[in-house]
Amino acid sequence: MLQIQDSLPPSPPRWTGRPIVLVGLMGVGKSTVGRRLAQRMKLDFVDADNEIEHAAGMTIAEIFERFGEDHFRDGERRVIARLIDGTPKIIATGGGAFMQSDTRDLILGQALAIWLDASPDVLAERVRRRDTRPLLRGKDPRKVLGDLARIRNPVYALAPIHVVSQHAPHDATVSAILKAIGQ
Repeated sequence: MLQIQDSLPPSPPRWTGRPIVLVGLMGVGKSTVGRRLAQRMKLDFVDADNEIEHAAGMTIAEIFERFGEDHFRDGERRVIARLIDGTPKIIATGGGAFMQSDTRDLILGQALAIWLDASPDVLAERVRRRDTRPLLRGKDPRKVLGDLARIRNPVYALAPIHVVSQHAPHDATVSAILKAIGQ
């Protein structure tokens, strides 16, 4: 006898009070969306990049220039580990944080990861507004972001929730996240 199983994809995990960590490429709006999400959920918001700069006493660009990416990633992992302390909050991470296996394992094991995604065209338009990103200095943002998306998106896809950010107000992305986590 032939049995057909229901092929509906599993529903995304509901929020249970663990920290929510936003991951994705630079320019996708993790910080802006994170602040607004925190306001709507009445939670604290923390930007991991700001915390790294505060702890190091220098900008991320300066850390990259003086010590290199490996040193930066080690400090980033330690800061994120401190931030994921079990209390409910929204944490925005840098674009490369989730690419590091130790950091990714920490986030997936102790928080609810949400991948904010957008097309390279949308991202390039957003990042052109600021010249503070070490990986884009002196390069074509559209090409760099397209290359990064091809490499990073399969890893970002390990996050249990995927929300696409469009050419729309960030509040639309916040609403999509709230719906995805059952809030």
